[in-house]
Amino acid sequence: MTEFDVVCVGCVTVDSIAVVDHVPAEDERVESQPFADSGGGPAATAAVTLARLGHRVAFCGVTGPDTAGARARELLDAEGVDTRWLRARPGDRTARSMILISRSAGTRAIVTAPGSAPEPADVPVAASRWIHADQAGYAAARAALAASAPGGRPSFSIDGGNPIPGMGLSGVDLYVPTVSRLVADFPRATLHGSLEAAGQAGARSVVATAGDRGAYLRAGGTWVLVPSFGIDVVSTMGAGDVFHGALLAGLAEGRDLREAVAFANAVAALSCRALDGRAAIPSRQEADAFVRAQGRYAARDIPLSNPERNTA
Repeated sequence: MTEFDVVCVGCVTVDSIAVVDHVPAEDERVESQPFADSGGGPAATAAVTLARLGHRVAFCGVTGPDTAGARARELLDAEGVDTRWLRARPGDRTARSMILISRSAGTRAIVTAPGSAPEPADVPVAASRWIHADQAGYAAARAALAASAPGGRPSFSIDGGNPIPGMGLSGVDLYVPTVSRLVADFPRATLHGSLEAAGQAGARSVVATAGDRGAYLRAGGTWVLVPSFGIDVVSTMGAGDVFHGALLAGLAEGRDLREAVAFANAVAALSCRALDGRAAIPSRQEADAFVRAQGRYAARDIPLSNPERNTA
């Protein structure tokens, strides 16, 4: 039996979040509510989601030997995420982000200072059923999996929400881009064509997230949109990262892909009740209660018609 359901590989950040009336223009000064500090990073927030949903999860990444790095580790430890593969090495950097949230428009602007990426030797491929990588962890995870024994290889999931230089999908078990990223990486005349192209590139399963519309996947031989759940939104910060963690939770529990996507939609929606990307991630009990109140997965799938033009 492997030690973990999922090892998340990639970026962990310490975020400073400011709510402003509007995102300032060049040379403009605006005032904010008191800044809020939070942990972030696509792979790290997916790991926190898995932990809150009751799964065995570890994080593999890099911070600098600084106070921000210590805080990033502390926040993961507090959630029950195993951090033995989170390295703090001299000369490395802790990723930091400044997020400006516009109160009037409900949009956000992000300034990020990337940190250091893990090395292939850092990735514990034999310890987990799934390896999940974001843009910072992809190269190390891919190389570590390639060097692992074929018989004991875990499943490989990619968070495709951000550009990944040199990304290949051959041998990838689950590829989850945003619709806009999918269209940029696989430009075709229609969304249907972009989805098909990602599958033809080698991904065994493709799920494309579409924000408050839901997420696309193949079901019953055709592409469908699994609608999202309505909720009063405070901020969508980190909702995509939460979706990835909840999707893997569903798959680790043996749900089929469609049911796992619907569950992930619900968990991601609940995470939007707070300003930062982690505070409102639900517990297992809360997520299950929300789903029951919605009539399990009563939302009807919406078939994707082939002529749907790409506008993302």
